[in-house]
Amino acid sequence: MMKSKIVHRLILYFSATLLLFSFIIGGIFMTLFKAHTIEVQKSELETRATKMAATLSGLLEEAQYSSGPRQGMMNGSQGGYMAYLRYLNDIANADVWIVDENLDLITIGPRSNSSFNYTDLPKDADTVVKNVFQGDTTFSEGFSDLLEAPTLTIGTPIQKDGAIVGALLLHSPVKGIDDAIGQGFRILSISVLFALLLSIILSIFLAVSFTKPLKKMTTSAVRLAGSDYSAKTGVQSNDEIGELASAIDTLGTRLAIASRESEKLTQLRRDFVANVSHELRTPITVIRGSLEALNEEVVTDPALIKEYYQQMLNESVFLQRLVDDLLDLSRLQNTDFTIEMQELNLCEVLSDVVRSARNKALHKEITVEYEEAPTICKVTGDYGRIRQMFMIIIDNAIKFSPECSVVTISHTGRTVSIKDHGIGIPEEDLPYIFERFYKSASELNKNGTGIGLQIAKQIADRHGVRIEVVSKPSVGTQFTLEF
Repeated sequence: MMKSKIVHRLILYFSATLLLFSFIIGGIFMTLFKAHTIEVQKSELETRATKMAATLSGLLEEAQYSSGPRQGMMNGSQGGYMAYLRYLNDIANADVWIVDENLDLITIGPRSNSSFNYTDLPKDADTVVKNVFQGDTTFSEGFSDLLEAPTLTIGTPIQKDGAIVGALLLHSPVKGIDDAIGQGFRILSISVLFALLLSIILSIFLAVSFTKPLKKMTTSAVRLAGSDYSAKTGVQSNDEIGELASAIDTLGTRLAIASRESEKLTQLRRDFVANVSHELRTPITVIRGSLEALNEEVVTDPALIKEYYQQMLNESVFLQRLVDDLLDLSRLQNTDFTIEMQELNLCEVLSDVVRSARNKALHKEITVEYEEAPTICKVTGDYGRIRQMFMIIIDNAIKFSPECSVVTISHTGRTVSIKDHGIGIPEEDLPYIFERFYKSASELNKNGTGIGLQIAKQIADRHGVRIEVVSKPSVGTQFTLEF
């Protein structure tokens, strides 16, 4: 349906444009052709009239007259002059009129025996004659009642002894011009008809070529809407259609990536719920079992009773840590939750963090090296939250490092780097380590909640700190924090 609409529109647009173009070209052609033809005829008439007037002037010079110009012209030699007048129309191949200054007809060749007056001439002939007797060769266009047709009239002076003694008027009908224009218009109409038919064929071809990639893109879009993100348009074109097809293909690729990430995030959430449920169930089961044993006096040995109490205390501490982490994450993700911002010395914060980290690392005999910056670095932030951010990252570095290894903390300007030589992070997992539900499957992280790094990332974002992570499995991991 879409293709049909476009085909019809293209045919309509092409045809309308061609018809408008044809009307414009036809009008211009008819106007220019008529003007050109008239100019050519004017030039020919002027040449003939000038030559005839020159011939008449020469014949008058040879004749002898006994009185004024008009009488001399009427009574002149019956030789060459009168013979020339008799055949003047045949020589000119047109109607010739000779008038004097008083607008009286001197001779009209074969029409000399006709009965008519000056009103039979074109209406502006008097103006032409007046201009002729002023020494000009003049044209006029009008309708001659005598000739019963539109005519061109040219007037040119006849001279004798340097004086103008008559005006030669040469008349020629222009009906041949109209016939030529009509023939040209018929040829133009036939040409336009063929061009119109050709344009319809071309418009159909263009419409099919245009709608074919659109159909492919529509099919791909429908498949994408149906969650088939492998759909590709297959359109290769170096134009706007190609750009649109490329954008649809790019959209499909990104939707596929987003779908995979969404599936992975969903799985992480499920794993998180399962892990948290397991982590909650284990300490609750231990605490309940210990309390039941103590309540029912199953255990009576004082040393064993003390051990039960210690076990319940340890499990309650884990539960508190899990709840505290969830509460911290919830607060940090709430934009209405404010943190206390003040000017801090980053060196002091790091010194405090290093002391705590070294105590945590004692049980694995891990050395925490600290390369302190030579100058004091002032930053703005919440002391407790920045310390918490560093401790989360360093605690992970200690957790995933082998015994007797080294964790290096370096501080240069506004950049802090924390590097370990632990198990590392797989490359495919790096984009997700700051997700709320991310938790590695390592045995070393069996007691982890999977939200520590998310808390660190939220703290970093609230303080404008940029975190970069570089890691290689079995080599180690390096966190770089730039304030």
